Amino acid sequence: MKNARKWTTKWQSGWLLVILVLMLAACSSARGGSEESDGDGKINVVTTIAQIAEPLSVIGGDRVNVISLMGPGVDPHLYSATQGDIRKLEQADAVFYNGLHLEANMDRVFKEIGKNKTVLAIGETIPADRLLRDEGGAIDPHIWFDIDLWQMALEAATESLKTLAPDHADEFESNKTRYFAELASLKADSKALLSQIEPQKRMLVTAHDAFGYFGRMHDIRVIGLQGLSTEDEVGLSDIEDTIDLLLEHQVPAVFVESSINPDSIHAVIEGAKKHGLEVKLGGQLYSDAMGEAGTPEGTYIGMYRYNVETIHEALNGR
Repeated sequence: MKNARKWTTKWQSGWLLVILVLMLAACSSARGGSEESDGDGKINVVTTIAQIAEPLSVIGGDRVNVISLMGPGVDPHLYSATQGDIRKLEQADAVFYNGLHLEANMDRVFKEIGKNKTVLAIGETIPADRLLRDEGGAIDPHIWFDIDLWQMALEAATESLKTLAPDHADEFESNKTRYFAELASLKADSKALLSQIEPQKRMLVTAHDAFGYFGRMHDIRVIGLQGLSTEDEVGLSDIEDTIDLLLEHQVPAVFVESSINPDSIHAVIEGAKKHGLEVKLGGQLYSDAMGEAGTPEGTYIGMYRYNVETIHEALNGR
């Protein structure tokens, strides 16, 4: 009964937001289209996660205004749109979200808004054979941890910007080319640094299974106590199985995430200690959310580089 009430509440909340979307769309049509926030002629872009927003602000340059609905520490798996979010989405010229069931509570909203404007799930532009799936067949949505896949997703968003502002298409393309060159350097640097981790210690243990693409790209085994979504529960067997792996491989460190409750990771540390293995807390990683705006970790490249350096130091026992 508890789960049934929870599902009913989420269903009712979702449809209330859809009704609000329809009302705002009607008002917008009556005014003759979407509003521009500051009348400066720029493309108004709204994204869900900052991993999309920050790169697009670089690629779009002075021709776009970019707003991210989800800031530092926000879990996109559990996020539901507010009335303020709906208004921002309705006033946008283009909306970009990850898709692949990451922002599951907003699917209805995107479907309704997409009837009147550009709404693109950039993750769903990636070929299906490049995507990871869990044992139950669910797609892993955390594609930004594979730099090659993220370039493909950003490429699709850039093409949408070109369609919205064809006069500036060359500028967008030039900005994208420069940015992708930085991503290529990031990939090379990351591979070089992570290759220094001893083979038997190449195991990344985190609170939930957000680093699958990262592990595939850098040849690191990834263990997430929760599943692909933070809605999944952590069982005692999950903790015990993880402790057994740590003991077997003598892994020196595990990690918490900036947007995830750290209790399960602390339980792993305590459990390993009872078996005689001192496992350190290797640090906090950025998984579903980036750092504060204005900091290196508030950029996609800075966030990725920070994670790589933190993992390298911790798993090397430094």
